[in-house]
Amino acid sequence: MADTPQRLDVPRGSTRRLGGFLRLNPDAVGQFAEGIARFLGTGRFLAVQTIIVVVWICLNVFAVQLRWDPYPFILLNLAFSTQAAYAAPLILLAQNRQADRDRVQAEEDRNRAAQTRADTEYVTRELAALRVAIGELATRDFIRGELNRMSSDEGEDGDKRDKKRKKREREDAELRSAAPSA
Repeated sequence: MADTPQRLDVPRGSTRRLGGFLRLNPDAVGQFAEGIARFLGTGRFLAVQTIIVVVWICLNVFAVQLRWDPYPFILLNLAFSTQAAYAAPLILLAQNRQADRDRVQAEEDRNRAAQTRADTEYVTRELAALRVAIGELATRDFIRGELNRMSSDEGEDGDKRDKKRKKREREDAELRSAAPSA
């Protein structure tokens, strides 16, 4: 069976070959490691492991016919060593994946904080511009004062006009009376 040619427009999956025959997907391995790490960190695991150890020791101490691991419990120690040898790298792998997620989350938080800061600065500038614009608007008291001033100025102007008109009328009357009648 010949290998099918890979298409260049389709991204290749991120699989790795182990020993040339086994393909491993890093995400699947990471998810498996996280599942194991989560299980190893539960009280259920601790309780199950404690029960297995107690049963193991009891069978090897009291059941003389079933002794497959006598007193120093070397086989039990080997099982614990094997468990630790696999658990530690799986836990580290899970921690690395969590650190990657935390790094991405921190970057998103920084971006969100920067956007929030920019938005806040924009709103602050707009608010300051509105305050300046409102400060330049004529208030009701200002308009009343100007209207009162103008009406009082107009009243003074009216009095002056009346005086000038009366003065002109007197001058005209004097000119008429002084002029010879013909």
